[in-house]
Amino acid sequence: MLLTISLIILGFILLIFGADLLVRGSSNIAKRFHIPEMLIGLTIVALGTSMPELMITITSAQKGATDLILGNAIGSNLCNLLLILGVTAMLRPIELDKDVKTIHLPVAYISTIAILVMGLGLFGSDPGIINKQDGIILIILYFIYFLYPIIIEAKDIWKTRRENKRSGEKPKFNILLSILYIVIGAVLLKFGGDLVVDEASELATIFGISERVIGLTIVAIGTALPEMITSVIAVIKKEGGLAVGNLIGSCILNSFLIIGTGALITPLAFSKEFNENLLLLAATILFIWISCFVGKKNTITRYKAGVLLIVFTIYMWKLFV
Repeated sequence: MLLTISLIILGFILLIFGADLLVRGSSNIAKRFHIPEMLIGLTIVALGTSMPELMITITSAQKGATDLILGNAIGSNLCNLLLILGVTAMLRPIELDKDVKTIHLPVAYISTIAILVMGLGLFGSDPGIINKQDGIILIILYFIYFLYPIIIEAKDIWKTRRENKRSGEKPKFNILLSILYIVIGAVLLKFGGDLVVDEASELATIFGISERVIGLTIVAIGTALPEMITSVIAVIKKEGGLAVGNLIGSCILNSFLIIGTGALITPLAFSKEFNENLLLLAATILFIWISCFVGKKNTITRYKAGVLLIVFTIYMWKLFV
């Protein structure tokens, strides 16, 4: 028991250092090449912080633990938007840019509904099963989403670089060192996430908690820790765009790539208990989107953050009680 707790603490330490390096390297690259922080958050940071979810998915699929895959992905998304966004916005109100409202939040909502529709068999597949064909569709949708902002921003980024070259502006950051920060940060996040999740799952198993609840709680929170720490550090450094991009990008990645990868390896059994969690997730995304137009517009205020944290507390209480 003492060893397990010690390994969990070690995992937290690795997560903190890994998140700091990942944010530092990604932010430096964004500033060096004049890339919007939101774009970096949606791509490099989202992929880096979602490595624990991807590794858990591959391992679980190989072992046939499909409840753990779906519970991990759905639970992580709920943690991202209810707990992590709530905590970060409570620390400092976060402003949302135009692309978040018009593109990324709608895509996050669509990805959630797509999983629900596939699980119910409305795409023509068997009800209660997300099969290999569904997995291929999800992965294709993710790569379309992943490439879209890169293509859109490429023209403006290239134009800015040419202007800076003509003006004689010199780089402010060492690009190779920044890439090294990202690589080391991602590695630390992976091993830190593995330690926390594996040891926390061991504790949960000892107390007889079901695989579905473990996936939606212990594993989901554990694999969402990189997003939590990365987003908190980004907000403290006044890089709110990076934090929001990380959270929303990770949610879309979880729905499309994580579940898609799991379904590609083995059919995922979709129990009716996941319906309620997906509906809550869809409602949460709608709340965040609607909040852009009410109160202090385009901002997740501390009041709105409080609502998210209250809903998360009720959600966790209901799962265990």
